[in-house]
Amino acid sequence: MTRSRPRPLTGSQTMTRRSFVLAIPVLGLAAAAFPRRIRAAQVAVQTFNGPMADAEAVYRPVTLEPKPNAKPSMTDAQRDDLEHQIHCQCGCNLDVYTCRTTDFACSVSPAMHSDVMGLVVGGHSAQEILAAFKSMYGEKVLMSPVKSGFNLVGYTMPFVALGTGAVVVAALLQRWKSRTRAMGSVSHPHVDATEGELAALDAAVRKDG
Repeated sequence: MTRSRPRPLTGSQTMTRRSFVLAIPVLGLAAAAFPRRIRAAQVAVQTFNGPMADAEAVYRPVTLEPKPNAKPSMTDAQRDDLEHQIHCQCGCNLDVYTCRTTDFACSVSPAMHSDVMGLVVGGHSAQEILAAFKSMYGEKVLMSPVKSGFNLVGYTMPFVALGTGAVVVAALLQRWKSRTRAMGSVSHPHVDATEGELAALDAAVRKDG
């Protein structure tokens, strides 16, 4: 019984395998370039094991009167960016946009998203919308706390401490340089004497010793 020899790869098959091998680094780069925000959202969804709140328990309508002759105040992309600044109240650690696009079991983020859309259609700016949500839910609804009061102190204190340290170090260096110059300016007293007088003085000192 004769064994059939493996058929040699054709040119097209060689190119196909070669293309696959060469494509592996490209796939790695593409994975590395995947948006950080989406990867973080996926991690947050996987690590969140707490109870999810029902919309009826935590949701509060956020509405404002439409402005006269109101037109949408922003594009859909700008609205999505705004929702990244609003914390979903279902109990997760995600913003409204990420929660409603990754966790389809949540009933809170779609309701908050509907409020955002209504405020945008009503002609309200991003700051006005954030202020409306803050007045309804408190500062916890913001993904980043407002830089005011104690929060402002927390933001600025590291920079103040760094600046103070730099001033102290500069003052110490200046004082050290001044002392170095003062020590360098002290010179030995000049003795006005001839070589013979110096030799006689040296002999007298030895004799006394």
